[in-house]
Amino acid sequence: MKNRNLENHNNWATPKKLYEDLNKVYKFDFDPCPLNSEFDGLTISWGKRNFINPPYSRKLKESFVKKAIEESKKEKLCVMLLPVSTSTKLFHDFILPNMTDLWFLKGRVSFIGFNTKGEKVVNGKGMHDSMIVIFDGTGLHKFWYK
Repeated sequence: MKNRNLENHNNWATPKKLYEDLNKVYKFDFDPCPLNSEFDGLTISWGKRNFINPPYSRKLKESFVKKAIEESKKEKLCVMLLPVSTSTKLFHDFILPNMTDLWFLKGRVSFIGFNTKGEKVVNGKGMHDSMIVIFDGTGLHKFWYK
């Protein structure tokens, strides 16, 4: 059994192909939490069409989900890559009542980043399955299924 209490870094990049597939449909103009960012995406206004792969630590993930909901209410599109955790308060009290669309990705996403030993990992499988959650305040949401 995996030790889920191990310290993990929050800096993991979205696989290029996954991002490109989503970007073809949604044409993102902003990423509020890019890898190794020099700004705090929680304290600034976002673009009109946002891609968000937030840090997966509980507090930061929750903060970015709540910020995406807030930004979507300003007529913005927010497409989030999140770990599947359907038994949580975050999922039931925030994601489900506010999302426009949600789907589960087949297989585990292979993230790119550095492990706790400082070694570069190009196939870092997450401990959870992943889902795409869309909060669309633009009213122009297109369904995308692969």
